[in-house]
Amino acid sequence: MGPVPAEPVDGDDADERHEAGARLDADVRLVAAFVDHLSLERSLSPHTASAYRSDVSALGEFLRRGGFSLADATYPQLRRWLAHLTTRGYARSSLARKGASIRTFYAWAARRGFVATNPAILLSRPAPAYRLPTVLKASEAATLAEAPRSMDPVALRDRAILELLYSCGIRVAELCSLDLPDLDLDGAMVRVMGKGSKERVVPMGDFAAEAVLAYLTSGRPAMAPEQASQGPGRPDGAAVFFNRRKRRVTPRDVRAMMQRYVRGTLGDRKVSPHTMRHSFATHLLEGGADIRAVQELLGHASLATTQRYTHVSKGRLFDSYRRSHPRA
Repeated sequence: MGPVPAEPVDGDDADERHEAGARLDADVRLVAAFVDHLSLERSLSPHTASAYRSDVSALGEFLRRGGFSLADATYPQLRRWLAHLTTRGYARSSLARKGASIRTFYAWAARRGFVATNPAILLSRPAPAYRLPTVLKASEAATLAEAPRSMDPVALRDRAILELLYSCGIRVAELCSLDLPDLDLDGAMVRVMGKGSKERVVPMGDFAAEAVLAYLTSGRPAMAPEQASQGPGRPDGAAVFFNRRKRRVTPRDVRAMMQRYVRGTLGDRKVSPHTMRHSFATHLLEGGADIRAVQELLGHASLATTQRYTHVSKGRLFDSYRRSHPRA
């Protein structure tokens, strides 16, 4: 049998495929330039830059289905995209974040001349859903932090991590990025690199300092990679915390570790590393700490972000009043 002749290709179909490919290539280049701007010029974390990339790329895919690209999007098309996401059941907080990503992207693209006009300039900012953070009682936070009781290296690591999260109020990503020079055990201080590469120094409580010292002395040597592999090709060598694979611990590792201890101490409570941060801030304010001092310890750029913990404190006060007062 001879070769099967190729089917003729319709000229219009070929042109459409070519145009679609060109739109895709243009969008990919534009998104890559935007992410470079976020990472190199604004020094945003890889996680944040990845979230922006995901949001803008999703918009580009939506636009290309209608024959458009990111560069020629219009305000009505942006509205339709957000409405489409709403029908798919996205939470209000997710929609707010995606809207913020798109506004940031088009503001940048307009400044650089990649778009003639900014189609997102009129895009409204939905009112965020107001939700108070989950906070543990002081006794619950202490019970969770003290849950690892064994003296084996993993348990010593877990105790140090839990004590640091509650004592210092640092983010889980900040904890995972700690290197040995960031710890000052004599001064009971931790140097933290926060969002936007902003450095801050936070105090370490006595319980946390003791747990970290025990881990560094008896736990870390067994968990760190071999000395021979700690050269330039192994940047994890200076890390404070390691997982069982002798690599720098990740936020996923910390969350999984916490869940094991939460199940054994707090049952089915929904507790995450960020819950310890919320508890840290709330307990400080309940103890009379100045809100601006708490803002600095948390590394919040805006005081308004810290003020939500005052609402938590007031809510707990009112709950206590209703439970305790005979005429409440």
